[in-house]
Amino acid sequence: MQKTSKLYAIVNGKCPHCRRGDIFTGNTYGFNIQRTNTKCGHCNQRFEIEPGYFYAAMYVSYAMNMIEMISMGFVTYYLSGGRLDFDSVWLYVAVIFLTSLLLSPFNYRYSRIILLHLLSPKIKYNAAYDEP
Repeated sequence: MQKTSKLYAIVNGKCPHCRRGDIFTGNTYGFNIQRTNTKCGHCNQRFEIEPGYFYAAMYVSYAMNMIEMISMGFVTYYLSGGRLDFDSVWLYVAVIFLTSLLLSPFNYRYSRIILLHLLSPKIKYNAAYDEP
């Protein structure tokens, strides 16, 4: 029996306990709305361990958003030829705002996945459930 890698489970949004079941219904970007499943369909692991558990995902999402905003500020600076005058402020605001808006579904999904996989000491991987 071959174990599913942790990286595969994180990238594909799989359960941290069995690495088989889906954490979300729907796609990140699509017409069907993505929702967090209450339990894993494969191993029956409950994802929201305690009430309000996913509020901690806001901190992860905030860190992801800050990294994206700072990166887009540097990219805009580089691509605009180093313009930092008052007239170019709206260019920076527009680029950073649109990037944050476009990446918000991604941040929603992966902040919860990172919280479950990397920051949850109560959920441990169990290789016995890692079977098709």
